[in-house]
Amino acid sequence: MLSPRLYILNVAKDPAEASRISQESAKRIQDKELKLLDLVQSLEEYLTDDDKTTRAKAIGYLSSVLGYLDPKVLSRQQGFNPFPLKIFPTRHHYVNLICLKVAAIAQFLCDRLEDETGLKETSQGLFALQKSSRFGKEEATLKHPQGTRFAALTLIDGLMANQRDALRAMGGKFVTGFAELVGGEKDPRNLMIVFSIVKAILVEFDIVPHIEILFDVVYCYFPITFKPPPDDPYGITAQDLKLRLRECIASTKYFAGHVFPQLIEKLDSTSLSVKKDVLQTITACALSYGPQTISTHSTQLWDAVKFEVLNSTEEDELATEALSAIRAIAEALSFGLKFSVPTTSPLARYLGGIVKECLKLLQEPQQKQARPAGKILSKSATATAVAHTFIVEKTMPALLLIHGDADSLAKQRALMEILNLLFQSTLQIFGTWGDLTAEQVLPNPFTEYTDKLFEIYSQALMGSLREELGLRITALRGLVLLCKTRRLFQENEIGMVVQYLDQVLLEVEEKEEMKELALQGLKDISKIKPNLIMDITFPEFMAQLPDSEKEVDPSKPYIATLEALAKLSLGRSVFQVLLTRLLNKLDIVLRGTVQTHRFTQTVKADLVKRKIWPNVSPGNPFYAFKRPESCQEDIKTYFARLAVPLLTKTIIPTVDNSSEFEDFRILTDDSILDVTGRLLNIIIGSLGLEEQINVSRQLINIFVLGIPSDYMPKTHAEIVARDFRPLQQAANKEQAGCTILFTYALAGLRRELALTTLSIPDLIQQNVELATQTAHSTRKMAYLYLVALLANKWMKKPGDSDLLQKITADLLESVSSSVLSSREYDNLVGQKLQTVLWITKAIVVRGDRYGMEVTEKVVALLGDKNYGPTASKGFSALLGNDEFITKDNYAIIRPLTKQKIFTFCVPKIVEGFRVADSTTKPNYLVALSNILRNIPSAVILPELGRLLPLLLQSLDLPDPSVKSATIETLLITVKESADAMKEHISSLSTRLLNACMNREENPPRIRSAALRCLGTFPGALRTDLLLPYKRQVIRSLAMALDDPKRNVRKEAVDCRAKWYSLDEPED
Repeated sequence: MLSPRLYILNVAKDPAEASRISQESAKRIQDKELKLLDLVQSLEEYLTDDDKTTRAKAIGYLSSVLGYLDPKVLSRQQGFNPFPLKIFPTRHHYVNLICLKVAAIAQFLCDRLEDETGLKETSQGLFALQKSSRFGKEEATLKHPQGTRFAALTLIDGLMANQRDALRAMGGKFVTGFAELVGGEKDPRNLMIVFSIVKAILVEFDIVPHIEILFDVVYCYFPITFKPPPDDPYGITAQDLKLRLRECIASTKYFAGHVFPQLIEKLDSTSLSVKKDVLQTITACALSYGPQTISTHSTQLWDAVKFEVLNSTEEDELATEALSAIRAIAEALSFGLKFSVPTTSPLARYLGGIVKECLKLLQEPQQKQARPAGKILSKSATATAVAHTFIVEKTMPALLLIHGDADSLAKQRALMEILNLLFQSTLQIFGTWGDLTAEQVLPNPFTEYTDKLFEIYSQALMGSLREELGLRITALRGLVLLCKTRRLFQENEIGMVVQYLDQVLLEVEEKEEMKELALQGLKDISKIKPNLIMDITFPEFMAQLPDSEKEVDPSKPYIATLEALAKLSLGRSVFQVLLTRLLNKLDIVLRGTVQTHRFTQTVKADLVKRKIWPNVSPGNPFYAFKRPESCQEDIKTYFARLAVPLLTKTIIPTVDNSSEFEDFRILTDDSILDVTGRLLNIIIGSLGLEEQINVSRQLINIFVLGIPSDYMPKTHAEIVARDFRPLQQAANKEQAGCTILFTYALAGLRRELALTTLSIPDLIQQNVELATQTAHSTRKMAYLYLVALLANKWMKKPGDSDLLQKITADLLESVSSSVLSSREYDNLVGQKLQTVLWITKAIVVRGDRYGMEVTEKVVALLGDKNYGPTASKGFSALLGNDEFITKDNYAIIRPLTKQKIFTFCVPKIVEGFRVADSTTKPNYLVALSNILRNIPSAVILPELGRLLPLLLQSLDLPDPSVKSATIETLLITVKESADAMKEHISSLSTRLLNACMNREENPPRIRSAALRCLGTFPGALRTDLLLPYKRQVIRSLAMALDDPKRNVRKEAVDCRAKWYSLDEPED
């Protein structure tokens, strides 16, 4: 067809001729001599041409032809008659014109708008097309593709950022044009840009003539109900859109008259999400629109929002949002008010209405809506200092009158809970003691009521019966809040509260809940008034501790007192004072008993233990040693004041038998040595590398080399160097017991620290011999821990692995010889096997391949009747968590070590169990149990198919620890992989019932666990699988219901209720 070519050649140099050509083509289409399909096909080569001018001329030809066509002809001839047309590409798109109806032509031309060239020609074609009677609503609203719209919006966003003045100069033309451009946009990525641009327009442009247009553009999207599609590449969430839209709505006060009625109407929605969005939008608008605008709508907003609070539950999320909205309105109306609230101000009118309505509800403070009313007052009072003052001045006289007229303790308590809410708002406005924020200019309005409040709350706390727990708890909380508020209580009043809390804590018969709250109150006061804790609490608590054996009263809670002291010592200065007092008390205790054995060793060990080692947990003074931000100078001080004196007081009595050190011999008790070692571990582990180098040298001199140490007093340095030999076979039990101190100390050293003065292989060999020859379990474990630490952290040089292999091989050779000779169990050989297990643990966790070789040999030993039990228990050491081989102690621990051992050992254990005889099968079950208890459930579940038969038989073993691990594994299995259990319901339910009924063999924790596991069956397994066992289970549970332990009976009741709930199938 020559027409397109002729048009393209003439359009530039002879427009009249080009117009004639297109007019002629249009006539041929009208006369049915030419089909529009053929014409479009003839343009293919020109529409895909690389030359942009040619593409533009081709579109111009099509547009010109459409312009000359009679609209009726187009609709009649080309409207709905489908005909095939091949797919051909344009420069940027593939166009599928399977049916060339008006919509298809319109879409084709819209797509061409993405080509920068030919925009004029494309627009002319669309203009001609819209004349057709077939050009309807769908065609009229055809938009550019999302990518095109995004590009256009990104361009406008860039212009808004860089050429805002030019856009602003366009005035209403830009505003209305942009509104028309983005109307009906639905793509979330584009909407994010639209909302940003609209916000800029609302804030910086003259929008007064266009308020309704812009409001319609924005508010039509509220509320956002967008749900991102799976694998959304843009990562835009509904919350992102909500926040961006909310910023738009809240950006101009001119929306107020439109938006608030709409938002209030939407509060009637049944959707919690919509109501939450509405309340958050009201809050944002209140904080943005300004006091003049908000004052016009404050009353109607209060009337609408209060319902969500007054009819809420305790933890209602909507109530929280509603309270924020109420507070935001008060904050907005407080603008410009610094010292008082004029009675005619919008804030006074707004808060006055709130106070009036809330006080009416508080006349009966124990009623349902009273507490929500108290929350409204409290939240409103946190808006500003003037709002707080207004509310307190208007409510306190009435609240005190209500309290004075209260005819029951329940009413008093309810009213005091409301007061506590107001105290919280006061604390928020005026801050706590020591706050760095500037103090409020206004005085605290509660100041004139402090005497009355102190009287009310003191009487409720200390003058009420112990049984009135709720009232006393409320009073305690209120007093602590008042104490914490800056410049409200005088120091003597806070001191009285400290005395009250001390009495609560030290009262033996006091409720545990009250004690916990009292301790928390003292901790809060310790942060703001540490001097009161040091001057009042410390002397009072220390006086409760005995100085001698005669003063010990078993009924007194010494341990609880010591733990409370530790938890109160949060500040550095407080801890320093406590440390001094405790060290003095420790010295008094040690010297206060002439005949040590007459003073109950356990009580004394606990006293010493709690003094030098409170629980190491956050909030505890010794926990500071574990924090990286701890000051190194402080840690050095603690080492000098704590570690060195305890070390000397423990070691010197083992070499000096004089009466001067007789009292300190109690420090060599195993339990106290363990506690001392833990303390050394934490302090040394927190020292810097340089300081650790010096500490390590001194400790090696004392424990290994026999060289005088600077840590020992000059009077005993030579004696200790000569006579203290804890790592020698000939060492007495006191000196040998001190090995645990050396072990704990080495555990705290960094592995990069080189022990240059020590022959590590010789020390390992020495401790291996000690571990295999001592019968004392505590000392043997100290030697084993020491061997494991040295092997893990310091045997890293070339050749070290060979040395460890030789030591391990020699030990295994002894075990193998004993097994082959079929001799009876040899205790020495058993201890050598234990040593092998600890060496294996040390090297396997750091990824040493030889460790897996040894592990395989240990698995093989499970088949031996003599040493199989020892090997099976060894898996607990191999996989279990201990206090030495840990990352906190700088040990080398590779990831996924436990999973590798599980994968390596379990198949061998399962196979070994299959071929084992009845005497050795328990060994495999115990080993499996010790592995499973230390492996994540996600690793175990895929292997359940072959493990379940072994687990079921593990329940028949007498060992409680094996049963416990097995039941825990079964419990996880029932919850996470119930289908694996359906074939074993009969045998499993029988074994679990036996476990919960056999009180002689199974301790209470096993009986409770068995019942808990059995109780998970209903709900996890199909009812039709469980019904055959329902009667048997319910009948058997009767014995568990009479169990002497309360927690077992409770589990039995819960279990029976769940099995009772299983419905019989209908006939």
